[in-house]
Amino acid sequence: MSTPYARVLLLAACALLFTACPRPTRAPITKPEEALIPVADSLKLRDDGEPAALRAAIAQSVSWLRTRPADQVFVYGPRQVTAGVLRAALERLSARIVDGMSPEELTARVYEEFEPMESAGGDDGQVLFTGYYEPTLEASLTRTAEYSVPIHGAPQDLLEIPLEPFAERFKAERVFGRLDGRKVVPYWTRGEIRGGRLDGRRLELAWAKDPVALFFMEVQGSGRLRLPDGSERRIGYVASNGRPYRSIGTLLIQEGAIPKEQMSMQALRAWLATNPAQCNRVLDFNESYVFFRYLDGPAEGSLGRPVTPGRSIATDARLFPKGGLAFIHTEHPVRLADGTVEWRPLSRFVLNQDTGGAIRGAGRVDVFWGPGPEAELAAGMMKQKGQLFFLVPRAVPATR
Repeated sequence: MSTPYARVLLLAACALLFTACPRPTRAPITKPEEALIPVADSLKLRDDGEPAALRAAIAQSVSWLRTRPADQVFVYGPRQVTAGVLRAALERLSARIVDGMSPEELTARVYEEFEPMESAGGDDGQVLFTGYYEPTLEASLTRTAEYSVPIHGAPQDLLEIPLEPFAERFKAERVFGRLDGRKVVPYWTRGEIRGGRLDGRRLELAWAKDPVALFFMEVQGSGRLRLPDGSERRIGYVASNGRPYRSIGTLLIQEGAIPKEQMSMQALRAWLATNPAQCNRVLDFNESYVFFRYLDGPAEGSLGRPVTPGRSIATDARLFPKGGLAFIHTEHPVRLADGTVEWRPLSRFVLNQDTGGAIRGAGRVDVFWGPGPEAELAAGMMKQKGQLFFLVPRAVPATR
């Protein structure tokens, strides 16, 4: 996203680090075998984060991999790796990561166990990075005049249907719907749910004060409910109605309400606050609707494991290996003491631990930033080009 803030051109930085070249426009990648391309080990992958956070993120992937069959196959472009091999490589790497180690030492440890592959990117060959965070929402466990917007748990008539049993080409695809007689039909839209289709089913986990704040929590996928007594409870994604995600930001740009170069989550909130009569129409444009559940611990990703701020990413689960080690290079916003925003490089090892309805294709990555104002800033403003690499365990002799 273009912004009014001065920043270093990302493409120039990428050229210096990775000698990236523009790629011709092509058809979108639809197969995991085509999503990653082998590259040279000579890439200078310099990590700018804390080693402890990387160890924590690796631990969550290892924990999830231990629940998978050891022979389950993960596709890394032209390579295939079993869950057992991936878990062992991550465990060995984690044991070699120590606090205070230099970026050069960390990269050397990574390259002992892994070799890089680069994402083929979107139809323009590039990768678009956005951010998401853990928002806090004012809510009540009981309905009142002030708190009247329902936060729904998953309804019992919501069907989740994996499509892979019907045809191999639908691997990792699924649809959501409901029964209408003997037919499976799409589940209710956001507008239909808002209009009362789920009323009377006792699905309400809590009641929100602000429908716009709840909408943005749905987009983030998890968050904290701040109750009237000051206590907090975490909620996280449990299911969606299966309707395709549609961007309300794109809608308002097309309608001329917000200039493209000024679009951000913060700009959307401000426009909706000053145009309350338009809220339902605009929010209902995104027919996708998220159902929540209470969480006993930190925010979780699609693996059902906690996600680590600055070290967990969301990608298209159809194309990239779940739980895998990756490296991102892009930029992120930082608010300075005088209130202005500066764009700085973001370059680090991350774990692929989440997915999302808007994260589709080989050219999309969402970075998790955690809670707080700085996380909200990054989640609201990031729409930057960059590069995505996955680190695939090295092929080793069977006798090792």
